[in-house]
Amino acid sequence: MLGRRQEINLQLHEVLDCLLLAFCLWLGHWLRGTVALQIWPTLDKIPPFSEFFWLMAVIAPFTPLILESRGFYDNVLNKSLGASLRQLLGAGIRIGVMVGFCEIFLKWEVRSRAVVVLGALLGVAALLIREAMVQRALRKRLAAGHADKERVLLAGSPAQVEGILKSLTDDQRAELDVVGHYEVASEPVSKLVELLHAKSVSRVIFSVDHVYFSQLEEAVQACETEGVEAWLSADFLQTTIARPTFDILGGKLMLVFHTTPKISWSLWMKDVMDRVCAFLLLVATSPLWLIAMVGIRLASRGPIFFMQDRAGRHGQPFQMIKFRTMMSNAEDAQAELATQNEMSGPVFKLKDDPRVFPFGRWLRRLSIDELPQLINILRGEMSLVGPRPLPVYEIQKIEKHAQRRRLSVKPGLTCLWQVMGRNRITSFEDWVDLDLKYIDNWSLWLDLKIMFKTIPAVLRGSGAH
Repeated sequence: MLGRRQEINLQLHEVLDCLLLAFCLWLGHWLRGTVALQIWPTLDKIPPFSEFFWLMAVIAPFTPLILESRGFYDNVLNKSLGASLRQLLGAGIRIGVMVGFCEIFLKWEVRSRAVVVLGALLGVAALLIREAMVQRALRKRLAAGHADKERVLLAGSPAQVEGILKSLTDDQRAELDVVGHYEVASEPVSKLVELLHAKSVSRVIFSVDHVYFSQLEEAVQACETEGVEAWLSADFLQTTIARPTFDILGGKLMLVFHTTPKISWSLWMKDVMDRVCAFLLLVATSPLWLIAMVGIRLASRGPIFFMQDRAGRHGQPFQMIKFRTMMSNAEDAQAELATQNEMSGPVFKLKDDPRVFPFGRWLRRLSIDELPQLINILRGEMSLVGPRPLPVYEIQKIEKHAQRRRLSVKPGLTCLWQVMGRNRITSFEDWVDLDLKYIDNWSLWLDLKIMFKTIPAVLRGSGAH
């Protein structure tokens, strides 16, 4: 993307798509409820459109957001129809999961499947037509040459300028008209000012080695004086994991390198989904809570709940809550079992732990002991999906700094390690690798897949202690 203008264009496309999808759902209702009845009077009547408002509230705003995460709005000019259809199908599956969730857990009824199918087909056609119109407009812009394009100047050595030109996509070429080059290392700033005046430049894109920072500063100040945007390529800083972005702090420009999912609507939706689902699950599993509390009270002496300091996001300690499944002095007895530890590294895991009483073993096998962590999720200390929180004393034993990156996100109730059968993974390094794989590839869809895989893992007992 080329900046704020393209960001606004993206948002306009998303708003337009939202309106198109809402209209298509209404049109599907009209075709099924009015037109179809006139052609086939024997068809059953369907409820008024007001009873489909909840569907519109789910489908219309969330579909464009999912499409954005799947790259539907990127590189439009060269995208094939097949690629667009795959992206739309993927978004449709995710929306279908959301609608199914509302039906099952919220009991919101879909009163006519035909309306949904017609609305979906019309919506796909409308989005493809809208995309085709955008492609046509971009091709016209390319064919028009320099007309109505943003005039930019490239600054740097010939090789660096050539690198910038090669990196531009066709969509970006349709927006930019490169009107000249300026060599920062050998040409005076007065030459830059002349080019700004002569070429009516609106933006200068710099790609400069760090040894020329003094000349670069002078050139940027010249652009600032002229009211011309200055963009700096930051490829002089090489990173392997971190993704760079820019931000403002105290009026100062900051180049930010981040290795975790950056703040976005998707992360906001994750937080909302965490709390809503945690509340619904807490209500739905309340009979299991009663069984667990009565069973623990009858099977063992001591408190019903076990609370322990665990490391949260960035290592911030919080009290994690579980149903107690071990004898009351379990933590004191752990030192005697240290030689039987089945997990390498700083963590302690023992499949047939003698400290677990029989009823507690049953709670663990079905992961019922984990249910009180829904309270931690409601408090904002945990998430439904994320790396499992470790005791603070185990975190303090981690020797490799790279392994602490698993603390860069909220800990979760379930994770990749859990659904892949945690008892089969005995290496802490393998465990951390799965956590980092989750962090580096995070998406709402990945969270949903892990949650759906958690259910059979729990029923099989493969995700149990």
